[in-house]
Amino acid sequence: MSEAAGKRSPLIVWIVSDGKPGHVNQSRGLAEALARATTTEIHTFRVLPPWRAWLALLLKRFPDNALTQPDLILGAGHATHPTLLAARRAHGGRAVVLMKPSLPRRCFDLCILPRHDDIATDAHTLVTEGALNRIRPATARDANRGLLLIGGTSPHFEWDSDAIQVQIKRILARTPDMQWTLTTSRRSPKDFLALLPQHPQLSIVPHTATSPDWLPEQLARCGTVWVTPDSASMVFEALTAGAAVGVFDLPASPKSRVGRAIAQLADAQRITRFANWCANDQLQPNTHPLAEADRCAEWILEWLKKIN
Repeated sequence: MSEAAGKRSPLIVWIVSDGKPGHVNQSRGLAEALARATTTEIHTFRVLPPWRAWLALLLKRFPDNALTQPDLILGAGHATHPTLLAARRAHGGRAVVLMKPSLPRRCFDLCILPRHDDIATDAHTLVTEGALNRIRPATARDANRGLLLIGGTSPHFEWDSDAIQVQIKRILARTPDMQWTLTTSRRSPKDFLALLPQHPQLSIVPHTATSPDWLPEQLARCGTVWVTPDSASMVFEALTAGAAVGVFDLPASPKSRVGRAIAQLADAQRITRFANWCANDQLQPNTHPLAEADRCAEWILEWLKKIN
């Protein structure tokens, strides 16, 4: 990012994508936050096959020679790391890795890591509340609309479909004035929806019927969101949107980092566990929505000013 004839040139951001929606969501969330802060051009390309990425790194050759040289190269997910480094070596720019990398952190210029990765902040590392996302705070939420986000089996929690079904029925029974929309995930058991009885307050949208923009649109409308704790990224998305967030009760696996992250949010009164909601009949208000992507963008831009 330079200035010529008094005019600031755009910040050139490359996103290395492994095609996984969660990883792309993080990178695009940061890139779009940078674009809100300064004039930015964003280019996205897929990872190279591992052998080709390491060869490109060795030979200092990268196939996307037609693109404008980057200021920043972003990547989330282990598969992006070789391509990220190869692109930097061939074209310059600064490599920014999201989530704890499989390679030593010193291989990258900047690291942005969620708190549950248990890495301390330093001059080149920023710790965030959860993974970054593209969600923006909603301005016109409907207090009578709610969203139920159902995950599934994961290494972090002991999944129990029956327990989640019971909790959903309790929520429906105790919120007669609410209209709820429920969606599943790729990890949800195949028979989960078949076991869920029909209810006049409940609309069901299987994950197979949703588009990439469906969840952001729903989060912008709903005042209340309930999430199964295995879907930690959706918990943080709901907190970013500004909704009041409840988390279903499932036993956490011993030593689970995600389980600890959910527990920390509950202790900080950012979310409400189902058992606590049953006792108090209310959710913690979300008075200070998260804005982690914007905070990271500001940190990066300040860092670039210092080194340029």
